[in-house]
Amino acid sequence: MDLSLQTEFYSGIKTLIEKSRIKVYEVINFEMVQTYWQIGKRIFEEEQKGKEITGYGEFLIENLESQLISEFGKGFDRNNMAFMRRFFLTFPIANTLRPVLSWSHYRLIINVEEEQAHFFYMNKAADNHWSVQQLTQQIESKYYTKSLSDSMKEAENDGLLMDELQCKASDLFRDPYLLEFLDFKPVNVSLKHELEQSVLDKIHEYLLELANGFCFVTRQKHVATEQNEHYHIDLVYYNYLLRCFVLVNLRLGETTGEDELILDRYVQMYDDKIKPKDDNPTFGILICSHNGKTEVKYAPLNNRKQVFSSLYQLVIPSRNELAEIVTAEIQQQISENQLLEKHLLSEDKI
Repeated sequence: MDLSLQTEFYSGIKTLIEKSRIKVYEVINFEMVQTYWQIGKRIFEEEQKGKEITGYGEFLIENLESQLISEFGKGFDRNNMAFMRRFFLTFPIANTLRPVLSWSHYRLIINVEEEQAHFFYMNKAADNHWSVQQLTQQIESKYYTKSLSDSMKEAENDGLLMDELQCKASDLFRDPYLLEFLDFKPVNVSLKHELEQSVLDKIHEYLLELANGFCFVTRQKHVATEQNEHYHIDLVYYNYLLRCFVLVNLRLGETTGEDELILDRYVQMYDDKIKPKDDNPTFGILICSHNGKTEVKYAPLNNRKQVFSSLYQLVIPSRNELAEIVTAEIQQQISENQLLEKHLLSEDKI
């Protein structure tokens, strides 16, 4: 028996299966993307009907979330639906969309500040089969800006090797938005959510029972920006000793500069819109845990450092205290449930 023929036969069958899997993914994925585009279009058109009514757009999305999320899952929360609306406004002509890109790709692209870069990144990512991670790298490296420079040599893939550009079907089907759209509930997503809730519970218990002056206000506080972006603050407290609000955000996974900027926006929003005039400035805490290490950051106090050193520092738990509490809780949950593998902590928050 000629082994070379057997190897060639096997390779042909393997290629056939892999191409078929990718084709199935592309069909389902693009159907989802088109559905999200249609939802974004309808949200925008409905907003226009009530544009004279203050807060109608926010009310519309909140009402949709309450009806859709219980039936179709978290893929239809207000944050994702706000992205759908922006998706339609960014690409108002559906025929220009590229079928090979996922919703995760498009969410990255519409967050790019330069409007003229949207089509650039969409076409580059589609033509070169960039994964979401590769697209992130290209955006962070300012690939679009560099491409405008006459000194930049033509480099279609910007240093990415061809074997790095080959997407595997197994990787494609891990897209959390696609799984949510198809009503699949990945075990790791569920476990990570449970871990987050457990850690937040422990932080909440510590602040109320062992810290000084903390009064609970709310959990998962909804925040809508002027750009119609929707976020949630994990924990909100009022400290009667400091006479200020204290905001706490938890991040399981590698943190980015955007996490700190978002917390800073929350603090500014509370100072501008919610804080009583005679109260002290709002205090923000960002807790990040990644690969077994926990880091605690405070929102910038700008010109208020003296206020912190003289007043806040006496009441706010130290960074080390909070880090030890979170790390201990994570380790305990992992030891109690072996399915919570450490690699979950390195995944991005969905």
